[in-house]
Amino acid sequence: MIFFFTVLSVKSQYYLKGIVKDEKNQPVLHANILLYSQKKMFYSGSSSGEFGIPTNLQYDSLIISADNFETIGVKVKSDAWQNIILKSNIIDESKNQPRLSSIVSDVNPNETYKSFADDETYFKLIENGFNITNEHPKTGFSLNINKASYSNARRFIKMGLPVPPDAIRTEEMVNYFNLHVRPPKPGQMFNIESQLTSCPWNEKEQLLFLNVNAKQLDFNHIPPGNFVFLIDVSGSMDMPNRLPLIKAAFQMFVKNLRNIDTVSIVTYGGFVQVWLQPTSGAEKEKIMQAIEVLDADGDTPGESAIRLAYQIAKKTFIKGGTNRVILATDGDFNVGETSEKALDDLISAQRNSGVYLTCLGVGMGNLKDSKLQTLAKKGNGNYAYLDDINEAERVLVKEISQNLYAVADDVFMNVQFNPSIVKKYRLIGFDNKKAALQINENHLEGGEMGSGSSVLAIFEIQPTDEKNYNKISTNDIVANLYMTYRTTTEGELESIDYAAKNQYAAMDSIDRDYRVASAISMFGLKLKESKYFPDKDWSFIYNFSKKSIDSNNYLQREFLTLIEKAKKIYKAKKKREE
Repeated sequence: MIFFFTVLSVKSQYYLKGIVKDEKNQPVLHANILLYSQKKMFYSGSSSGEFGIPTNLQYDSLIISADNFETIGVKVKSDAWQNIILKSNIIDESKNQPRLSSIVSDVNPNETYKSFADDETYFKLIENGFNITNEHPKTGFSLNINKASYSNARRFIKMGLPVPPDAIRTEEMVNYFNLHVRPPKPGQMFNIESQLTSCPWNEKEQLLFLNVNAKQLDFNHIPPGNFVFLIDVSGSMDMPNRLPLIKAAFQMFVKNLRNIDTVSIVTYGGFVQVWLQPTSGAEKEKIMQAIEVLDADGDTPGESAIRLAYQIAKKTFIKGGTNRVILATDGDFNVGETSEKALDDLISAQRNSGVYLTCLGVGMGNLKDSKLQTLAKKGNGNYAYLDDINEAERVLVKEISQNLYAVADDVFMNVQFNPSIVKKYRLIGFDNKKAALQINENHLEGGEMGSGSSVLAIFEIQPTDEKNYNKISTNDIVANLYMTYRTTTEGELESIDYAAKNQYAAMDSIDRDYRVASAISMFGLKLKESKYFPDKDWSFIYNFSKKSIDSNNYLQREFLTLIEKAKKIYKAKKKREE
């Protein structure tokens, strides 16, 4: 009899019930409730704020979070009613409006662009136009190390498909190649250089290159890393180029972990759970095995998964170290908050936590590029698209320091042009979202720059005196640059001034990297169907690129083959349209 009641007691079920309210005694709907013993996420009711959770334990712990409320943890007795009160943590709405990538003066925010391809979604981008220097001598733009646009475009072209114009972010195309690397001097955070040259697609204009290089951290002395892999294992990931690719990518990353690094894994597919508790980088086999056995199934509760990943990252936070959530997904969130605005709000509440966010996009026909862009930008992080295993190796192994170890946040550049030299100018790329332009406020959103990264910005300019332009003194200043940033360790606002002098040289005599950047710009503008790019055919772009690239560089050789394939795709497309 004693044995019978003992077994009955062990197997007995509790039903943990309660309600989540705010400080005004109003129910909090759709609150996220993590049951600690099961590492599973549950939710408060959609109309009453009440919840009910089955459990085997009489005593347990809950972690409760909700938009605009402070996250709390409580110990509970499972057979007692729980009256949980959340304190308000309202974010200043003005600080969370869509921010500009660059400051512009002549665009029409009501222009309409196609923003999707099949079930893929892309932001509606409004291309930067020309500014008259006498009227608008100042401009600015955000610097970042996102490179997703190029590998995504490569995926379309390799499949024999035209690229959606809004999928093209020309600055990402150029900076994918990490061109003109010129490390700063010892003790300096950045090195800035400029180059003025002719414009290959318009003989009446010039190109001004602005090159920013971040310092390279010594990988052997990088502080410990706290990494949370946030892996989408929902049903939409059940394809060879999705979850299997992600698994292979993370396993390559794990091989380079140090003993001082820590890895946790959060998965979401049907429900959210902590798949692997914080584990030392010394236990590589354990981490890799946890990744290997992942399977894809269920819905996509991405919102709750992001909350849990940040909770884990903050719980294992390493002061002075690298703390980063690495989200791998096709971006198809279909449970909880799913819109770009809602995800924007969610990540904005976490951006001051010291935890960075890297987004790895995969898949085709279902890629939510717009969502991943939102998450990476608001999460003080970066976004890469993995179209194959080689790209995974490039992002997580070969260029790991650039992508995962930041040296500066909130990096942006203000530029003031000299009207006596520059009549008008146009920033190529760094285009703005339609929503950001409609707010009509000049608020730049700074970007993140990683260790050893190189960023190129290109201005298309028209000289004030076209006939005598090349006779201007080399000491004359074309533009003054004012770059600001925050160091990731101290968080102090710092600045650098730089004068871009008239160091004009013909295109065929400048550094090869600048010529390659010109070729990639033409490629991007052509794919984007830019109204600022003349009717230069694909053969013109190919011939210029062939003379410019380094034949010993695999990525540059591959770029040349993409031009050839694009020429066939768009030629066939034009015939169909005719």
